Amino acid sequence: MFPIKDSIPSERFPYVNYVIIILNIVVFIYEMSLGMKLNIFFLEYGFIPRKLFMPNDIVTLKEKLVPAFTSMFMHGNFFHLLSNMYFLFIFGDNVEDRFGHFKYLIFYLLFGLIALLTQSILFPNAEIPTIGASGAVAGVMGAYFIMFPHAYIKTLLIIIIYITIVDIPAVIFLGLWFFIQFINGTLQSMAGLQGGIAWWAHIGGFVIGIFFGAYYSKRKRGSVFICA
Repeated sequence: MFPIKDSIPSERFPYVNYVIIILNIVVFIYEMSLGMKLNIFFLEYGFIPRKLFMPNDIVTLKEKLVPAFTSMFMHGNFFHLLSNMYFLFIFGDNVEDRFGHFKYLIFYLLFGLIALLTQSILFPNAEIPTIGASGAVAGVMGAYFIMFPHAYIKTLLIIIIYITIVDIPAVIFLGLWFFIQFINGTLQSMAGLQGGIAWWAHIGGFVIGIFFGAYYSKRKRGSVFICA
């Protein structure tokens, strides 16, 4: 399934979402210019779970926090970048519209941090740098899941040689996406694999996105009143 667009038009221009996308692209272009130094860049600015649990006299708080943020804007290859930014483009504008520009930026970063924490708790001894916006984007998708339950996703559906475009309810599209992440994450944990895709970061990001999406929606509904 390949999403093309959603059925909910945003009322405000999503400039924060676009800035995030552009920043990710700029960082990736910089990565491509590093050549043989790229692995050093990943080790320095990628997030390494094991370092999070080391004493502060060995790994300082700054050395733990800085990569937690910088890793969200780094990608391992072009497809990694493209898939994350495309999903952010599809779902991010509506979530930004609902949260507001500044809160959207804060929540986006928070989703990414919770996603990294989730992956770290499951694999506390991992020494491979975790990079990518996937966890933060998953949080945006989780918020969309709960905030726009009646939306439809125009989707390119490919089944062997059969190709068509269908409108799939967002709750089904995103629910299926989450189910796939959960299955893969469970299999990864059972196999004890620390490398590859950080499935649990996706899961953690999506769940925290649902939580804040539901909380914020409830607050907005509860704040409606009439002044006489």
